[in-house]
Amino acid sequence: MKTKSILTICIILTGLITLSFINKKLWTSKFLVVNKNGTITYFPDEQGNTIPDFSLVGYHHGLKEIPLVKVVKTISPVKGDAGSAIQDAIDQVSALPIGHDGFRGAILLKKGDYLIAGSLDIKADGIVLKGEGNSAQGTRLIAAGKGLRSLLKISGKGKITEAGSRVKITDNYVPAGAKSFNVTSAKDFKTGDKIIVYRPGTDNWIHDIQMDNIVERQGTKQWKGSEYDLSYEREIVAINGNKITIDNPIVMSMEQKYGGGEIYKYEYKGRLKEVGIENILFESEFASDTDEDHGWIAVDFNHIENGWVTDVTSRFFGYSCVSLSYGAKNITVKNSKCLDAKSVITGGKRYSFNNNGQQNLFMNLETTEGRHDYVTGAKVCGPNVFYNCKSRNTHADIGPHHRWASGTLYDNIDTDGEINVQDRGNWGSGHGWAGVTQVLWNCKVRGAAVQNPWTSGKNYAVGVQGKKLKGRLDGKPDGEWDGLNKDGIQPASLYEAQVAARKAK
Repeated sequence: MKTKSILTICIILTGLITLSFINKKLWTSKFLVVNKNGTITYFPDEQGNTIPDFSLVGYHHGLKEIPLVKVVKTISPVKGDAGSAIQDAIDQVSALPIGHDGFRGAILLKKGDYLIAGSLDIKADGIVLKGEGNSAQGTRLIAAGKGLRSLLKISGKGKITEAGSRVKITDNYVPAGAKSFNVTSAKDFKTGDKIIVYRPGTDNWIHDIQMDNIVERQGTKQWKGSEYDLSYEREIVAINGNKITIDNPIVMSMEQKYGGGEIYKYEYKGRLKEVGIENILFESEFASDTDEDHGWIAVDFNHIENGWVTDVTSRFFGYSCVSLSYGAKNITVKNSKCLDAKSVITGGKRYSFNNNGQQNLFMNLETTEGRHDYVTGAKVCGPNVFYNCKSRNTHADIGPHHRWASGTLYDNIDTDGEINVQDRGNWGSGHGWAGVTQVLWNCKVRGAAVQNPWTSGKNYAVGVQGKKLKGRLDGKPDGEWDGLNKDGIQPASLYEAQVAARKAK
């Protein structure tokens, strides 16, 4: 009798679950649809702009798996300051030749606590620093004592330099989402060339987005065209006559009335490559919840291409778990947490996962007690992706923070706070329009403000669950909203669908 009752309950529960799936109405966006063969059809606006393809971001554009690198040096915990022992190991491995696989080798930090009074520096290619667990029972690197600093710095040197003459883009308008355009002459370029797609800042563009007329308060700086030149790193994948096709899309329209655009070959001498950080707990000592004289950034990247951070946790840092500066490109940050920051809860603090670089991927992340948990800075050139990330007890908003970031996807972000893409006006010293071609896809929020700038692009909120906010300032153009509080968006993840579409071609 009891068995029959259990069986009946199971049948009823199965039926209810089935009905819930039947009753959950799936829907597709007006901006794109996934075809039966896995490819995606994008629906352009009146000027040809589409939501861009964000699939070619992260380590080697997502075309290579993060490798398992052979351990060549093993370190065990030592009493007192362990900084010199770890730095000596890094320096020794830095002196090794690079193997056929592109690596010098991995340094394994055995389980235990490592007190570090200063900072650790990786300045050579092909090095992986890995631990044996990102919990208190694993490998714990502790920023000991006082001193606002990055605990682990991975940085090459140099900058983008021109390696050939510039040629002009001749199209009157190149829309967001495009991967090809025409130039005056393509004779000096070839497939595989690394190029800069350059969009000049002009005063008439600044005037049209009204950033020369920010309502002033003490310290407000009006924008100037000459300060808003944008340089997008790309690679040529095809040439047909004077038509150039690039690997990653245009993420901000190129318009002749605002100076058009140019391309040129470039070099970045001194930039590192193939550096990874894995499976470590980073902690900072602190004197109080508002202490700001202690560990600030756990893992700090700059001047590096093709690297990764996986399975790390940070606790008690004042700024971030991982921060990528402007010279960081094609970095994957995944399966990591930034917990319980310690600082004053105000400007310039608690940017849990911060990105100022290009073509970077942040996925499967968690934060607590942050402010701007998944965030970009000024003039950040995309595409960049934040995917499947969660924030709790957040003290500010997620999104582009200030001064015109372009081309960011926020996909399946789950926050008890806000995601905002708006004109931030005179906040800071004149944050103004925070971003363009910013895409919120299937995000869960307490609230979201998504606005379009006056010209030069759009911002998108598709399948957002939460309250629609008016934003800080009245009278700003509404963004492109689709399916507010409508469950069942297909595809559930735009990033995953775009990766699948790339593989389906």
